[in-house]
Amino acid sequence: QVQLVESGGGMVQAGGSLRLSCAASGGSFSSYPMGWFRQTPGNERERVARIAWFGGNTDYIDSVKGRFTISRDNDKNTLYLQMNSLKPEDTAVYYCALLGGNWSPRYWGQGTQVTVSS
Repeated sequence: QVQLVESGGGMVQAGGSLRLSCAASGGSFSSYPMGWFRQTPGNERERVARIAWFGGNTDYIDSVKGRFTISRDNDKNTLYLQMNSLKPEDTAVYYCALLGGNWSPRYWGQGTQVTVSS
């Protein structure tokens, strides 16, 4: 059973930075694409970024392009999301996910809160 544990969330002022981490265990982390998603109250969870199993193929939603960077260290079974120039609208619970066919989420972490104050 795959387990994903996020860390690194917190409160930061607009313009600041945070780095989220997602530690994976119990599965072949390096064989699967991974993604970061976020959700605010009353809204659907949205994909923020995703990365191929080998780390060389990434994509982002338009609102975070140029500010967020997704990366992975397969030797450490860890996924990262570097978030720079944070904006209040980035406030959300952030989840990492192991992706399966068609980049569909198969396993979720428990989430970590990111709050950006203006």
